[in-house]
Formats: sequence, C-alpha cells, structure tokens
Amino acid sequence: MLRTSIIIPAYNEEATILELLREVRAQSVEGVEFEVVVIDDGSKDRTVALLEENPTLYDKLVKQPKNGGKGAAVLAGLRAATGQYILFQDADLEYSPSHYEALMFPVKAFGAEIVMGSRFSGPKYTRVQYFSHKVGNRFITLIFNILFNTTFTDIYTCYLLYRRDLVPPDELVSFGWEQHGEILCRAVRRAKVIYEVPVSYHGRSYDEGKKIRARHVIPVIGMIFRRRLFG
Repeated sequence: MLRTSIIIPAYNEEATILELLREVRAQSVEGVEFEVVVIDDGSKDRTVALLEENPTLYDKLVKQPKNGGKGAAVLAGLRAATGQYILFQDADLEYSPSHYEALMFPVKAFGAEIVMGSRFSGPKYTRVQYFSHKVGNRFITLIFNILFNTTFTDIYTCYLLYRRDLVPPDELVSFGWEQHGEILCRAVRRAKVIYEVPVSYHGRSYDEGKKIRARHVIPVIGMIFRRRLFG
C-alpha cells in the first residue's frame, strides 16, 4: 500500500470541518492508504470540540497552543505525518476530496514525485471569483515557471501532492502564506517526475471566510526568488 498523509490545517472551521472530514474518509483509491492528520491552529470556535467528539474521522489530531498561522500548522502536521507522500487539504470545502484518485493516478501510473492540482487546466467546474486573485496567481505561476523551467498552470492551488522525503520539515524557514511556495521550490529542485491534473474549485468569498489577501503575493514572490537564487 502507498501511504499518503493528508495534512489538514484548520482555524475556526466549525461550519465545514466535519463535512470535509467525512468526504475525506469516503475516499478510496486502490493501492493507497490515507493517513488523515488534522491540525487545529488555536481555533476560538467549536472546531476542537467537534474534532474531539468525532475521533473516527481522522488518524491524528495536533492541537496548537495558540494561533500561529497556516504555515505553523502545516509544519506541525508535516512533523506528525508518516506517509510516503504528502497531500494538502484545506478545511473549508473549496476543494473536493473526490479529486484524490486523479491526484494519485500519476504517482501509481508514472512514478510521479510531485502532482499539482490545477484550477486552470480544464476543470469540470470552477466558481467565478475575484479577478485580482486570478491575475495574481497567473503572475506568480509565470515567475515560478521562468525561474524553475516548468510548465505549471496554477502553483498556488491547495492540492500539492509530493513525495515526503523531497522536503524534510526541518528545512522549512517560512510560516506564512509563502510557505507553500517554499515547499514547491524545494520539491521541484529535487524531483524528476512532475505532473499536473485538473481539479474543480468552489472558492469562498471574503464574507464566507476566505483568508488570503492581495498583500500575500509579495512574500510569495520573494520566497520564489530566494529559493531559486540560494537553493
């Protein structure tokens, strides 16, 4: 069995966390065993209580003593993970776990070391959202492709699947939104087989709880240049 650790950071996600975890548990991919690692990032609502009341929906629960941001939660999850592969999953239902089989296919069929889910390469559906977000993502992706000689169409998607030994957690130096870029930079430099698959997207609005803002683009771009220039 190919063991894959699903890393799910959560902060004040009482409205969606149980539905999301039920969807995750419902996934079955032949030859793949999923380890579900949930990290509560100091939630102030009922997220922790709901998780503790439903322990069958996950394999590990990591409780952060205070809110440290998504990057800190992800790092805690990576340190708790035991799978051969890592797959990130947001807790807000913007991305459906029904894509797991498609994401795992290049790993099983071609020995892929990285698989990226793309919202821009022919998804079945995608919710119309902020124009500035799409432009920003395209810009970040273009810079990454130029610097790393790749052909990604969407590098800042939730669904990044990679072989765990490509990026030891203790190497990571970032804890903000740029951490996703750091992980991808480090993984791409070491991987030889990289794939991308289309995924559908049901994005939230700011009123519905979306957290990322336009200002987060600046540290992301800085991180991409830093990792390309200094390894």
